[in-house]
Amino acid sequence: MEKVLNQQEIDDMVRAARSGNAAAGSTGPVVQPWDIRQAGQIGNEQLRAINQLHELFARNLSISIGGYLRIAFDCSLVSAEHLTYREFLQRVPEKTYLASIDLAPVGAVAVLQLDLAIAFPIIDVMLGGEGKNNEITRDTTEIEEQVVEGIVRIMCRELQASWQAITLEFNFGARQHTLQTQRLMPPEEKNLCLSFEIKMSETRGTLNLAVPAVVSNALLRKISADFCYQRPRSPIEARLQIQKKLLDCFFPVELSMPRLQVPLENLTDLAPGHLLLFSRNASAPAVMLVDEVRLCSATPVRVNARRAARVLSLETPIPTAGEL
Repeated sequence: MEKVLNQQEIDDMVRAARSGNAAAGSTGPVVQPWDIRQAGQIGNEQLRAINQLHELFARNLSISIGGYLRIAFDCSLVSAEHLTYREFLQRVPEKTYLASIDLAPVGAVAVLQLDLAIAFPIIDVMLGGEGKNNEITRDTTEIEEQVVEGIVRIMCRELQASWQAITLEFNFGARQHTLQTQRLMPPEEKNLCLSFEIKMSETRGTLNLAVPAVVSNALLRKISADFCYQRPRSPIEARLQIQKKLLDCFFPVELSMPRLQVPLENLTDLAPGHLLLFSRNASAPAVMLVDEVRLCSATPVRVNARRAARVLSLETPIPTAGEL
């Protein structure tokens, strides 16, 4: 049976709607817009770990290529983010150096992009020049591509060393042109996109790398499982963890009667068969030392064929787990 509202109830509803109190008084679920492109975003802890991983890669690359070219070569990480392959290609300049990187054994392909503002100075150094930027706007020749290929292979080697946690191989594939790279991956596929800034002599440029999700997700899972990237423990958790590990440790235990005094004359006259008298009763309790710390008083006993100690009293109360 439908409820029929009277005039007073209708007037109350109209006034509430005009004042905005109707929405405030609602107790139902709150609906918020959600962008589907936010799915699969990198968490803060994972992003921090990825940054640390590739900052190390950038330092190693600076040393490797700088030593190879014998010039000042500086590479630094700028950003690491999840982008679709379409968004990655939109950031690629019209004239640039592009190469495919074969990822074994997964059979996937990554894309590497190097600014010509860096590629041409590298070529100049390799051919005996000083590595100056002459603002060349043309594309690279076949011989120049072979020169740059040697540098890209060094980058692949350093990437493989950085991603060794998932035993991934980075192998140079082939020089690619812009139209060819569009067919390497689906446009809407998520990629881990890494951007680096390179400085050498009087020029600077960028190095960008797009790694497909099938590979980057394996790295993220490894990072999440790795102890190094777990959330920091609170002081209480840290103490409990230390206590748990200490329970499996071994400590030297000694049952003795310390501070027994014997005349030096009796010690100098010692010989096999002599009896050395102590000033303590044999039935008096001994002291149990744990790593040379007095723990309790005890008496020596025997359990079958094993020697043991019967605890009589504790010297100091043993701290509980919350007091450690």
